[in-house]
Amino acid sequence: MSRLNDSLFAVALLSASCAIAAPDHAPAPLSYASDAVAITGAVEHPRTLTIADLEQLPPQNISEVTMICDSGVNLGKKANLRGVLLRDILNQAQLKAVTPRDFRKMAIIAKATDNYQVVFSWGELFNSAVGDQIIVYFRQDGQPLGVEEGQIALISTTDLRTGPRHVRWLNAIEVRQIVQ
Repeated sequence: MSRLNDSLFAVALLSASCAIAAPDHAPAPLSYASDAVAITGAVEHPRTLTIADLEQLPPQNISEVTMICDSGVNLGKKANLRGVLLRDILNQAQLKAVTPRDFRKMAIIAKATDNYQVVFSWGELFNSAVGDQIIVYFRQDGQPLGVEEGQIALISTTDLRTGPRHVRWLNAIEVRQIVQ
């Protein structure tokens, strides 16, 4: 019986760590909802994109992605998502660098209204297949996202643990040159 209790305790502990670490389990206050994304930093054309603006970019569809939190626990699946590539948003804003080699020194920070932030490198987005699967999405099952996702969200579908770079309530994308 002690082994069973130990096993149940371990499962409860893992589940609790995911609930703390992964924003998917947090309640969704209406104040977190985002209806636009500001593109700032090392870009030629800083701008704020609404959902209507995003819908003008080439669409991307995600049929299904498994949500795995940072501890490895499976949180279920997201399905039928529609959005655009993060790379297409950045191409529209035109990254700004002194020399072509400076692009390699850039980080792209996706920020949420609850201050959650994730980082991507220029190399991931523009020089690998990973960039083909980093999606800013705003529809699920043909409907606008609800406030629990913030109306605009981001996910990197090829990450082994998709939860840590799933950004609900996305409201900003900042481009930074991180080294000289």
